[in-house]
Parts: sequence; structure tokens; C-alpha cells
Amino acid sequence: MTTNSGARPAPALLLQRLAACLLAAGAWMASPAQAGVIDVVAIPGGAFTYQAAGEFLDQGRPVDAPRVQGRVEDGRAIMRRQVSQAEYARCVQAGACKRLDKGFRDLAAADLPAVGVSWADATAYAEWLSRETGQRWRLPVYAEWVRAAADRYREDGALPSDPDNPSARWLAEYDREISRSQGRIKPPQPFGHFGVNTLGMSDMGGNVWEWTDTCFASHSVGALPLAPRENCGVRILAGAHIAAMADFIRDPRNGACSIGLPPANLGFRLVRED
Repeated sequence: MTTNSGARPAPALLLQRLAACLLAAGAWMASPAQAGVIDVVAIPGGAFTYQAAGEFLDQGRPVDAPRVQGRVEDGRAIMRRQVSQAEYARCVQAGACKRLDKGFRDLAAADLPAVGVSWADATAYAEWLSRETGQRWRLPVYAEWVRAAADRYREDGALPSDPDNPSARWLAEYDREISRSQGRIKPPQPFGHFGVNTLGMSDMGGNVWEWTDTCFASHSVGALPLAPRENCGVRILAGAHIAAMADFIRDPRNGACSIGLPPANLGFRLVRED
């Protein structure tokens, strides 16, 4: 008996292949609630001090941000890692998140963080995830991110402040920005590349800056303090150093205005309120 190399697979074999394809598609399209428990870490509750975010001016001159007291309430947890490209792609497929810009829209790796996302994109994802899981997910405020960063949290060092020689501060700030720009890894790296902190959080302060829900504010301090002027069209970004960015920006390397050195990659992780 001869074998016909061009014969079609038996119907049973076709059904098996179809079932396998449907299962694979179902696994990729599964909601986070169906795919399994989202890995989170409890944020330690209580009071702590940290360097405030925003702009601080004394009679119109920039000065160092002061240390302030923050507090995190009990019962809050944060994702152990950033939201992945595959997870964000599911939200797009569900019609709940906007498609990303060219160069980012086809990213779908399960082991790489989602990048090229704006604050608005991250907020839409949080709303979708809340509906899918029946839990409340949202972006962290900056104080929560600081608390979760633990030993990976870094503060800006003091810069010279001399009213008679303002150029000294400008030059020192320029030198700091140049130092920050050296050796930066621009492509997003696989989860875990930057290690974990003492709480078990992955990649805190790596090469992905994370959106927070904290609005940028300008503060007048010194002899004539004024109420802070808040601008919620600009949000605070947390990462290797603090930054601020307009909430619609997806890729700061395309000439977006930012406070300080533009971050390399914009991503996010979410807080869950129990």
C-alpha cells in the first residue's frame, strides 16, 4: 500500500488541531481574573518621611524639595512587577484600552513591561482590570510608590543655592543630568533584570519610569509661602529619578516636554485596595 504525501489530515486530527488553537487563543485572551491571581506585595502601612515631589521656589528661585511626612494606610497592595506587554495587549483587544503608537503597538511579550503608555492609557487599563476582577485597581500616588520602593528609593542630593550666583545651581543641575544620562539602558529589559528590593518588589527604579496618580505642583516657600499651584495635566513619574510629564505623553524621547532628564521608557504597575 502506498502513502499519499499530499493526503489531507483525518477529520479527527483536524478537530484536535482546531481545539488546540482555540485553547491557545483562549489562554492569550483570558482575562486576568481567569488567568490566575495577580502577584502583589503588601505596602507597609504607617508614617514615613520622603522628599516631596514637584517644584519649589523661594522668591522665584528654584530650591531643593523638602522632606515631608507621608502615610500609607493598611490594606493596600501593589503589583510585584510592572504590567506586561501581553497584559496591556489584552486590554486593547477587549476594546477597553487605546492601541499604542507605531513602534509600540505590536509589542506583546509576556516577560517584558508595557512601554509607550501614557497616564491616560494606564488609567484606562486600571479601570478595565477593576471591571474584570471585581477588585479596585488604580495607579499609586507617589508616596505609595516611595514606600513600596523601600531600599531602592533614592532622593536627589542638595544643589547649591546662592542668590548672588544663580548660575552655580544651574551648572550643578546640568552636571547631574549629564551623569544620569550616562549608561542608561534604553530598551526595556525582561522582568527581574534590575533585581528585587527588600519587599520582593521587582525592578523598582530600573529603566522603566512608572506613572503615578500624583499631580505636579509648584510650591512657593521661604519668607512668603503661598498655596501650591497644582497642575493635574502633568503627573509625577517614579523611577531611577523623579520626573514629571504631561499625562498624554507616551514616548518622551520624541521631544516631549519634561521636568529634568526625559525618562527612557514609560510604564506602570497598579495598587489594589483591599
